[in-house]
Amino acid sequence: MVGNAVLLASSHLSTASSPIRSNTISTISTGEAYVLHLASLDGNYAVMSSGLSPSTSTGTNENTTCPIYLYSKRTLQRKYTLPGHEISSTFMRVVDSMAGLGRPVLVSSGKDGSVKVWDERSGGCGIKMTDLGKSRAFLSFDVSLDGYTLAAGTELQGEDASVLYWDPRQPTTPLRTHSSTHSDDITAVHFSPSRPGVLLSASSDGLISLSNSDELDEDEAVINVGNWGCSVSQAGWLSNGSRIWCASDMETFSTWSEELDLIQSHDIRAPCLHSGARTWVTDYLITASPSSSSIAGDLDIFVGSNEGDVALLSNSSLMFSQPSAEWSLHKLWSTGHEGIVRSLLWDAQDQVLVTGGEDGKICVWPGLSPGGLGGGSGVLLEDDPMHVDSSHNTKRARTRDMDWGAENRKNDKRSRR
Repeated sequence: MVGNAVLLASSHLSTASSPIRSNTISTISTGEAYVLHLASLDGNYAVMSSGLSPSTSTGTNENTTCPIYLYSKRTLQRKYTLPGHEISSTFMRVVDSMAGLGRPVLVSSGKDGSVKVWDERSGGCGIKMTDLGKSRAFLSFDVSLDGYTLAAGTELQGEDASVLYWDPRQPTTPLRTHSSTHSDDITAVHFSPSRPGVLLSASSDGLISLSNSDELDEDEAVINVGNWGCSVSQAGWLSNGSRIWCASDMETFSTWSEELDLIQSHDIRAPCLHSGARTWVTDYLITASPSSSSIAGDLDIFVGSNEGDVALLSNSSLMFSQPSAEWSLHKLWSTGHEGIVRSLLWDAQDQVLVTGGEDGKICVWPGLSPGGLGGGSGVLLEDDPMHVDSSHNTKRARTRDMDWGAENRKNDKRSRR
């Protein structure tokens, strides 16, 4: 673990002190509705929440579903509702290529034993991957670059946690099942962007694995294994497939070679900034993604505070064996959420950042600009017709002291899924 971390303000550092527009999702639910996942689909944002609605088949609460909502990018008003999954929806993303459909499609997984490809035009499910009716809870999935293989990781059931593979054209029966790769919940699966057929998987068992997705013999499928020794909650590739990043439930962050040799491991909460009136203290990692600008290096690392603020960090040495304790703070987005930010989406088409939180809010922020993610902050005007906030329609844009209560940080931790 690299210690003595130092966080420095980038020369491009700027702050967005309020979102361009925001809205609060409304669900028929007995409890709070968190925004768990976000995706961009044509002119809409797809929103997966933790809220429950009565089953469309019974109209009662006996069989509840977790719907997926589509909100207009232009107004943030809800346009469509998709049925989602019974019990719980777990993951969602837009796939550019799926079984020759020829257009981007929304795909989701759930604890009801299915992975679904949605047709938002009809409001229903176009393709439904299942395991011959078995009651498996799918936590993660990905689709191969050619769109003809879908892999999904399951929750631990009994003594088995499995990766299942389908050809979406034959969705009712998996092509094969690999059950010897992991021994606990499989929290992430991602196909390599540069090595066809190679699947990255990560698990609560602390293992990160690379497998041959085309191998019929599951005992011969594993190519490389790395043991981080802690529960892995997120993982992903660099754009060129040369490196891998992982995040844990303990707010640690690591980078790995393509042979799964550990390169670096960090406590993501260690880098702190105390410079004059400007203070930033990280409470948790939101996510990481291949960098959208040359300023932030190879990875954009998005972190949050318990008060609901978001920051973009980078460390130029993360992919090298010689670590640097020096981190850079590139941008701050503040005063949009109240509480933990659960999901984050960089909308490259519209050049905005979209966030969702435990407060049930979706916020659209200024993102990339001529200065990269570190440049350009937005100004929210009260009479801006593009601003929607159904819970605070008359609330004025707030400002916040740049010291986000660093001396009074909450000690509460996020409850992770």
